[in-house]
Amino acid sequence: MSVLPKSYRYRFQILLLSVLITVLLLGNDSAYSQLIQKNTLVSTPKTISRETLSSSVTENVQKTLLQNGLTVLTKEVHSNPVVTVQVWYKVGSRNEEFGLNGIAHQLEHMLFRGTKNRPIQFGKLFSALGSDSNAFTSHDQTAYYNTAERDKLKALLVLEADRMQNSVIDDKQLASEKRIVISELQGYENEPEYRLSRAVMQAVFPNHPYGLSVGGTKDDVEKFQTKQVQKYYQNFYSPDNAVLVIVGDFQTEPTLNLVKEIFGKIPSTPQPKNQNPSIPIAPYRQREPHLPLIPKGGPYLPQSPIANRQSPIATPLVLKEPGSAALLHAVYPLPDVNHPDVPALDVMDYVLTGGRNARLYQGLVDSGLANDVSASVISLLAGGWYELSVTASPKQDLKQIDSLLKSAIAKLIKKGVTSVEVNRAKVQLEASLILGNRDITSQGMQLGNDETTAGDYQYTERYLTAVRQVTTADVQRVAKKYLQPEASVAGFFEPTQAKGKRKDKASQQHSTLVAENFSSESSATKEEVEKYLPFIDSEEKISETTVSEVLPEQFTLPNGLRVLLFPDPSSPTVTLSGYIKAGKEFDPDNKAGLASLVAENLVNGTKTKDALTLAKVLEDRGASLEFETFREGVRLEGSAVASDLPVLVHTLADTVKNATFPSKELELTRKQALIALKQELDDPSEVAERTFVQSVYPEKHPLHKFPTEKSLRLLKRQDVVEFKEKHYRPDTTVLALLGNFPVAEVEALIKKEFGDWHSIGQPPELQYPKVSLPEKVISINPILPGKAQAITYMGNQGINRKDPRFYSALVLNQILGGDTLSSRLGSEVRDREGLTYGIYSNFLAGKNSGTFLIEMQTSPEDTRQAIARTRELLQQIHQQGVTTEEIETAKRNLIGNYVVSLANPEELVNRILMNEVYGLDKEELRSFTAKIQAVSIEQVNQAARELLYPDKIIVVTAGPSVQ
Repeated sequence: MSVLPKSYRYRFQILLLSVLITVLLLGNDSAYSQLIQKNTLVSTPKTISRETLSSSVTENVQKTLLQNGLTVLTKEVHSNPVVTVQVWYKVGSRNEEFGLNGIAHQLEHMLFRGTKNRPIQFGKLFSALGSDSNAFTSHDQTAYYNTAERDKLKALLVLEADRMQNSVIDDKQLASEKRIVISELQGYENEPEYRLSRAVMQAVFPNHPYGLSVGGTKDDVEKFQTKQVQKYYQNFYSPDNAVLVIVGDFQTEPTLNLVKEIFGKIPSTPQPKNQNPSIPIAPYRQREPHLPLIPKGGPYLPQSPIANRQSPIATPLVLKEPGSAALLHAVYPLPDVNHPDVPALDVMDYVLTGGRNARLYQGLVDSGLANDVSASVISLLAGGWYELSVTASPKQDLKQIDSLLKSAIAKLIKKGVTSVEVNRAKVQLEASLILGNRDITSQGMQLGNDETTAGDYQYTERYLTAVRQVTTADVQRVAKKYLQPEASVAGFFEPTQAKGKRKDKASQQHSTLVAENFSSESSATKEEVEKYLPFIDSEEKISETTVSEVLPEQFTLPNGLRVLLFPDPSSPTVTLSGYIKAGKEFDPDNKAGLASLVAENLVNGTKTKDALTLAKVLEDRGASLEFETFREGVRLEGSAVASDLPVLVHTLADTVKNATFPSKELELTRKQALIALKQELDDPSEVAERTFVQSVYPEKHPLHKFPTEKSLRLLKRQDVVEFKEKHYRPDTTVLALLGNFPVAEVEALIKKEFGDWHSIGQPPELQYPKVSLPEKVISINPILPGKAQAITYMGNQGINRKDPRFYSALVLNQILGGDTLSSRLGSEVRDREGLTYGIYSNFLAGKNSGTFLIEMQTSPEDTRQAIARTRELLQQIHQQGVTTEEIETAKRNLIGNYVVSLANPEELVNRILMNEVYGLDKEELRSFTAKIQAVSIEQVNQAARELLYPDKIIVVTAGPSVQ
């Protein structure tokens, strides 16, 4: 589960907490992103031209109201054989009473625990369906969403209808799930940003639930009674308080008949729903620190912000706690989502923070005062707010940054904005919506969010129309109206020095190194998934007949550049993905961080354009170009309106061929890297990853190298120039493009832009030495002051992508820990014993090496028990193997998720790219499912014997000292 406060830069934000079934089902991507440190170069908003709005989110949407009050939104999209089924309930933290903060979130967790008809963890059922499933709680709503092959539509409807009315909430299950929620909350407490934001929000909204944490507090969660959670379920989970969203490959009329049959008999709830009135927008007053947050004994109801308040908050709130970087967080109250000022406020936000040419980026980041600055307009049902967050550079005064922030806003209020700024912001806003809604899951979420938060699924259409009409005068007016200094509350996080300064190197950390010998006795429970799985009546084998029937076009330039083109006329956009063999594996031993520094500076200037000009070229069109540095290569990603593909390709070619690495920008990037390093060394997950990798792989191994303060300070401009000349070569580069374009024209464009890119000699090569297993269990506990939750990484070296056991390992992993709700690890360590908020395993298979990894999050007092139980389960599967039933379920899940992933343009183009990078056959795109289906129980059990070593494993737990 995770807090995603800025998951999308929509015209309003979804602040949510999620069960994260999706991330843990697709643990490959989740764990991979954490194991191999990445560095994003540019993250500019995405856009689409006004001419392409015929493919808008609300086109062809049909709204139906059942007799029991259920709102049904359907939208046919026949580009891929998948559907998304989502149920949105109009209940969130906004509806909570005193002492019950977090009960909506707790209830969300409970709805995966089973029903009267299906007393089984629902994650197991979704897994068996191959569904990409998840849920989240926000201020205004709780939503459950599932995306699967189209023949699973009825089954998904049956499951959602069942838990709408029949969920079981009993003492035993609540007690277990409360421990899991508390573990989740402890994870948030690890983050200084979370603690600072919470303090500021409580001061801004002292008498309204928007000032409360969506996830709740540990004190409240511990006190939840079964009857209280049942009451919330009975009151809010009913058809008249829900919106059912179906988007994808289906026929509307028969599907509506199916919905009426399945949902139509569910009775509505007679009692009225608690709908809190809106927040008055006026200067907020400071809450006396010794007073309770709200009066005891009553619900959270908005009061006049001026009532019973003596004076405005003239000075910032200050948190002095263990941490790494100084932070500033400021909040201004705003009106609700349907207020006519919201579009102009969003445009104002982009003028201030929307890209490298934005005012606050130039004033704070380019000046070197801050490492980063971000902002969001949050527009919700009962009100909203504008939040700005700044990470200060070392030795910079937060008061000075706060003053400059207010001065920039005051200048905007006094002198206004330019038409160029406004037009760019409007283009970027359309980007964040249209390109962000290319896959059906996102389209369904947009519809569900619009209907539950704004009360109108067509809100996005109205919103975009209003955005196009915003003028420079409108932006100045709303800034003057809402961003007055007396209306805001600011908070400072001032990190304190921890006792005993941490070292960069894992072996020098405050750690304990011991050998352990846990008992391996265990008993497995065979889940009766098939008994409770809804019947699937389908004669079509989607995974075999419709997965990527068209393979990408492929050609190679004389200079060795490989290109794959996948035309897709269903969207007026293009997605670019690329790979250059210039990753962290090539960092010199004493200069770790060099590869990342090179990639981060590619867009900081070329022979003909400076950094701002390069950024402006993309931002003015709403295009994006990002570089991420991984161990084995540099990944590049870009997107644009189809008509702007030539600009995107030209910009990419210019940066990789002609980057000049200006000294000023290079030094600024180094400072930002030093700040990022300091933050990483205060992050339990990052520290666990670093320590784990450096414990598995010896010092001279390419995977062992991580940047340190010393290595970053040693880097010179000449190092950067030489690394670029040596490793950025066309013969180690692969490009993949997907979108609405003619193949012949794009081929000619790429030949024109990249044909003169040359390299000398043969590409650099590395030898990956063989790594030995540890002789025993090695346990390491890097201690980080001020952390509430422990993060554990455990595992050892694994297999590479071309190992013949790869497909067997995928099936094995899905059974062991492929998701946190239906796997053996999830069932035992999370669900049955409540020892962890999330646990999953993975075989991270790269081109040259691989790692077997288990990751979990635990309370300090539960860590040792969770590790012991995990090792018991590893021993069990290593010795006894798996069952035929488990294998068939795992196969369905893997194949279903694969089909769903190919319906997302970004995931499809990345799959095409990496298949080429790994040297796989071009047929891999459609033969993958057959290879999974062909895996036998003998192969899986052999993989378990050969790849799992429960008594020869590295265990790293970072955070508080484990008990």
